[in-house]
Amino acid sequence: MIGLGIETSCDETSIAIVKDGKEILSNVVYSQVKEHEKFFGVVPEIASRSHLIKINEVFEKALEQVSLSLNEIDYIAVTTRPGLIGSLMIGAQFAKVLHCITNIPIVDIDHIEAHFYANFLERKESPTYPFLGLLLSGGNTAIYRVDGLNQLKMIGNTQDDAIGEAFDKAASILKIGYPGGPVIEKYAKNYYNRDNQESFFGKILKDSQEITFSYSGIKTALLYLIQQNPQIDRNKVCYDFQETCFELIIRMLKKAIIKTNIKHIEAGGGVLANQRLRELLNHLSQEMNLKIYYPSNKILCTDNAAMVATLGYYYFLNGYRSNLDFSVSSNSFYKSLNS
Repeated sequence: MIGLGIETSCDETSIAIVKDGKEILSNVVYSQVKEHEKFFGVVPEIASRSHLIKINEVFEKALEQVSLSLNEIDYIAVTTRPGLIGSLMIGAQFAKVLHCITNIPIVDIDHIEAHFYANFLERKESPTYPFLGLLLSGGNTAIYRVDGLNQLKMIGNTQDDAIGEAFDKAASILKIGYPGGPVIEKYAKNYYNRDNQESFFGKILKDSQEITFSYSGIKTALLYLIQQNPQIDRNKVCYDFQETCFELIIRMLKKAIIKTNIKHIEAGGGVLANQRLRELLNHLSQEMNLKIYYPSNKILCTDNAAMVATLGYYYFLNGYRSNLDFSVSSNSFYKSLNS
């Protein structure tokens, strides 16, 4: 079964073709980093215009790479939530046009749920449940309990900034580049001698009994630190900032594991491309005898249409079809366990 995925939720325009939910035939991604880097963050109007300009080109490349025609596509999976409304609309309208031309069924997809299925795609496995879904990206820092297809409940969320957003803001304060995650990782690696000097930052939410995240405080602490010490060692600052942010992730994930007694974790989102975070997750896996998975291919960590097509495959197999009047939303359907 051949599925075509469409992803335009933020600042990547991506179209992919996936076979049987387990084999990537093509996965074309156009990144808008150059368009947004001077603003140190994604500008919604620029993002949606870029999607509009690039989506036909990306679509043509995806088809050319596998020498397929449209009549060989069984379903179209498209991200419709959550994300930037203008960006989501471009992908949704493109899917609707394809449907009107070909009558290929559409499956509308939640971007958050799709991230976890990138792992099953890469491992060429069918999903097994339950698992904890750890999502770390520019727009999301959350832990979900996943009991099946369309059965996600949030058990921990950020109170303010997502971790990827915090890294972007930190890099802007430090004036070291964009996007923040890769550049902070680069500077932090320069300080990996680990000379046991005291960190510039205290532990985040050190007294919290809840499963929750917060990154606004460390961002403010960084701003004051740089204002008071403009010549400070950027390498150590980035190292301490990264370590402090990741310590909170590991601590809250431990809480979620203990609370749910689930020892199977599927992690996704662009922040999972960070090698230090991978090291910490691997250590946690050994410490608590866990199965922790994240994509080895870093392209599958970030926003891409292959994960959308893969999740669409399982919905399609289960008989789900979208009505043509489906809408897009800035919000996910998946809420807190307490809601």
